Amino acid sequence: MDNLKIKSDQLLSNVSIKFERYLSAQIDWKWRLNGILGARGTGKTTLLLQQLKQNHGTANEAIYISLDDLYFVGNSLVEFVQQFRNKGGRFLYIDEVHKYKNWALELKNLYDTYSDLFIVFTGSSIIDILKQNVDLSRRAIVYYLQGFSFREYLSFTNKLTIKAFSINDIASNHSALASEIIEKINPLVYFDDYLKSGYYPFFIESKNLYFRRLEQTLNQILESDMNFIDGYDTKNTPKIKQLLYILSMNVPFKPNIVKLSEKTGIHRNTLVTYIHYLEKAQIINAVYPSGISTSILQKPEKIYLNNTNLSFMLAQTLPDKGNLRETFFLNQVKAEHKVKIPKSGDFEIDEKYIFEIGGKSKTSKQIQNEQNAFIVSDDILIGAYNKIPLWLFGFLY
Repeated sequence: MDNLKIKSDQLLSNVSIKFERYLSAQIDWKWRLNGILGARGTGKTTLLLQQLKQNHGTANEAIYISLDDLYFVGNSLVEFVQQFRNKGGRFLYIDEVHKYKNWALELKNLYDTYSDLFIVFTGSSIIDILKQNVDLSRRAIVYYLQGFSFREYLSFTNKLTIKAFSINDIASNHSALASEIIEKINPLVYFDDYLKSGYYPFFIESKNLYFRRLEQTLNQILESDMNFIDGYDTKNTPKIKQLLYILSMNVPFKPNIVKLSEKTGIHRNTLVTYIHYLEKAQIINAVYPSGISTSILQKPEKIYLNNTNLSFMLAQTLPDKGNLRETFFLNQVKAEHKVKIPKSGDFEIDEKYIFEIGGKSKTSKQIQNEQNAFIVSDDILIGAYNKIPLWLFGFLY
């Protein structure tokens, strides 16, 4: 117990509170049970430690613990909390809950037993709270943390600090918003760097080792996090990597499950299930046709890698530019909006807007008969009428 408190205080001494992620302002920290899910490397641990440092410091009332700590091999979470309470503890920040066998049940019991205990926990985005064998969903508010938006990347690297825009703001007032930004910086100067190596916060540690670190992160997701899925076979990891490589090279990828099954050697039904969980793990983004409800066994209309950094890491040559454009747009918009594939145009957002993605010479021909339809163009600083610069969608969160 004492060693865990020492570790917690040591971690606090090294965490900076100069920059906070977008999700911090969205979380109701006064709620007694909050969950933060997200892929590895997106900054969940830092978010916990920042909140602890800002509100409690090293006071005995609060502590950070990780459930993959060796302490929890021989001690239960419930036993730890009993000792923590005896020392005046009321605020518990728990990392890596998915590494602990009975985490959901014990969190439920702690919530029900101690009415003045506040718990924030993090876990892999692959966790499905609703499918736990205990009724945790009624007690916990769950949030999902994405990687850096382009806006956050600019703020983190001290290039520009500005509030996020809504999708409605961009659709109705994009020229004024773009003008506000380009009066301060030229976003295109930094855009390519972001697409290549700006999505995961660990780029700040070493640019030279970024892709090696990203590859290690991907391996941990495929070999460790995905292993929590019933029936998942880690022997299929090389086959899944082959699938991801195929995604990185296509423009964009419309899945033929039969051919994919033949290429990867993964059974068709298993492949569709893996696609579902690869999306939950934030490795891919699967998009379904407009007007159709989705299920775990439904084939998506298109599949993209989750973010452009993965495209650069997986592709043996430069990724296709058209693929990068759509991957970036989908990644930034899907963080907080519903995205479907419409009959005309590339993406339908919230059943309200249609967007067609392309280069600066892209025309409105494919969406000319659609209402609330826009062209999203790469390689332009500012747009006019229904043409919006691609980079501006990086300011949605």
